[in-house]
Amino acid sequence: MKLNLKNIDRTFWLLFGMLIIVAIIALFSASSTLVYERHSVLGPIGQQMFFIVLGVIAAFVIQFIPTYWVRFFGYGLLVVSAALVYSTMIPGNPFVVTINGASRWVKIAGITFQPSELAKLSLIIVIADQLSRIRSEADKPKYFYRSLLITAVVVLPIMASNLSTAILICLIIFCLWVLARIPWQYTASVVGIAAVVLVLGYSIVEFGYVRPGREMHGPFKRATTWVARIDRHFDKESDADKYRLTDDNIQEVYASVAIARGGASPMGVLPGNSKERDYLPLAFADYIFAIIVEESGFLGAFFLIFLYLAILFRACYVSSRYSDMPAMLMTVGLALMITCQALISMLVAVGLGPVTGQPLPLISRGGTSVLITSIYFGIMMAVSREQLELRDRVNETIEESQEDVPVITLE
Repeated sequence: MKLNLKNIDRTFWLLFGMLIIVAIIALFSASSTLVYERHSVLGPIGQQMFFIVLGVIAAFVIQFIPTYWVRFFGYGLLVVSAALVYSTMIPGNPFVVTINGASRWVKIAGITFQPSELAKLSLIIVIADQLSRIRSEADKPKYFYRSLLITAVVVLPIMASNLSTAILICLIIFCLWVLARIPWQYTASVVGIAAVVLVLGYSIVEFGYVRPGREMHGPFKRATTWVARIDRHFDKESDADKYRLTDDNIQEVYASVAIARGGASPMGVLPGNSKERDYLPLAFADYIFAIIVEESGFLGAFFLIFLYLAILFRACYVSSRYSDMPAMLMTVGLALMITCQALISMLVAVGLGPVTGQPLPLISRGGTSVLITSIYFGIMMAVSREQLELRDRVNETIEESQEDVPVITLE
């Protein structure tokens, strides 16, 4: 591993740095409740700053790692993350931490993290590597079914506790199938079966548990919560009922108020002047975009959307110039994961989608999310670095070959 700074991707670093600046500003604004509860400014903010610094170091180091090492370690990480995700389904597991009824966290050696974050990263790496092995039309069914099986094995336990993350993963894998030119008959059949399963599952939970008021047990006990959120989002309530505070809608109501305050001016109420951060539960997590809109208006919102879309466009540009198929698929898959997760989080914050619990990548408070997103950037920058080094080697070869051409003079 050579630390040659000549070919680092400065555009990726610029986008990464801008997101970090936004994250720090939003962190100071949205963490007021944590500061009040812990009677310390350095506690909650300092902890998140530590993970941000750690993420920058991780991205810097990973950008110099050869991408074939990334693919190799991706398989090992997938096995470990899958085992951890399945462990969250074991009743009475002492390593599992349950928060708000969701058992999606694991605590090992005092460190609490979501195994699904590791699963998202490793699954993209492995599926990209598998699809890149297609050499002919005859290979496509083989690697399609193999990637489908791997995805199903990993996504199933994630779906039990976090349906939105499972759907997000499936969406990214579908995009990788399209990029690998899997025949539409295969992808369409999977989409059709998934749609039937989701509609059937919704109907069973809605009419069998939610409406009769029955409690659901087993690994999919949170299904009643998902269905209730969907019902509440699409339920046509009067304005009086819509804004009447309850335990179920308190986040949506205060987020709507925050966005309304920010929309009164193109630049919002300016950073540090948010009022709803003191009332919005977990303003520093899933609904941090509402605080950003309140304090920076639609200009800040559009700028943040531009940053996430720019990450995807940069990844597509790097991939379009790269001859290594697994690296291309891996780069686009990681960028799609960041961008799609960000857009889903924003849509939920502004009330255009049901509550999902998806954090805003690199900005929402959470050590695991920040580190994993930083690793995404490190891997994408590693692909870009290899592409630039390959271009330099090709240019050097061309120059050397031109020097070896004998000079013929005519007398």
